[in-house]
Amino acid sequence: MQFKDYYAILGVDRNASQEDIRKAYRRLARKYHPDVSKEANAEQMMKEVNEANAVLSDPEKKAAYDQMGQGFRADEDFSPPPDWGSGFEFSGRGFGDGNMHDASEFFSRMFGHGGRNRHSHQMRGEDRHARIVVDLATAWTGASQTVSLRVPEMGADGQVVLREQSLQVTIPAGITEGQHLRVAGQGTPGFNGGPAGDLFLEISFRPDGRFRTEGRDVHGHLPVTPWEAALGGSIQAMTPSGPVEMRIPAESQAGRKLRLKGRGIPGNPPGDLYLELQVVLPPAKTEAARDLYRKMAETMPFNPRQEIRP
Repeated sequence: MQFKDYYAILGVDRNASQEDIRKAYRRLARKYHPDVSKEANAEQMMKEVNEANAVLSDPEKKAAYDQMGQGFRADEDFSPPPDWGSGFEFSGRGFGDGNMHDASEFFSRMFGHGGRNRHSHQMRGEDRHARIVVDLATAWTGASQTVSLRVPEMGADGQVVLREQSLQVTIPAGITEGQHLRVAGQGTPGFNGGPAGDLFLEISFRPDGRFRTEGRDVHGHLPVTPWEAALGGSIQAMTPSGPVEMRIPAESQAGRKLRLKGRGIPGNPPGDLYLELQVVLPPAKTEAARDLYRKMAETMPFNPRQEIRP
């Protein structure tokens, strides 16, 4: 079965008001009415126009059509859920001079043999998706955060308007980037009293110049002095979860990676923290500092550009 674009049939925008829909229907009815039209396909076009008007002029059927047909284009293959349309009773309301025995297969599958909902067929609302940015430290501590969303709603005139909605959501400890957090019942409202959909929040970490993540593993840089790298020792290092004591092996070079097992993002199992050493030279801004560098050059002849041979 092919999808019918009722908006295109009436020549109106999807955000058209009920007044715009009425005007479009009257204009096309005058053009295609079999008693006055000279168009070769007037009878078929009048059936199409009547059917489109019957749906778009009825707020209940229009809401069902908009929800079920999201993302579809005219003449694309389309099939509603197997139980959709059950419990609908024939009604000619809104079809003008049309005969509902001539209703298309698409209409019959969508709205039964008539179009009036006798048993209040319920339909679950659509899920919504949004992106939320949190600090990397939240992965260790968790947090409560306010999320602002723009929610589409249909007004009494049939116009779709955007309303600001604020939600307080709990970000659990152990969250990872790209993970989706489900907030039950905060999707679009259901149809005919059906349950609302859910809201899925995709987690993104705020850019941090010190650290990056790969799953639950965390990678960063650890600045050290030349003597800390050469002599080794215990130093305090800052991590996303706070300061930790770690040991620098003697004769370490810049670029060496140190692994702190289990100190990455919490989980089961937790990730690891990898810190790459960055040797930072003290500035030679004073004569005393420059003298020290001269003495190093005299007592420690070393050429880092010379090929190292075994």
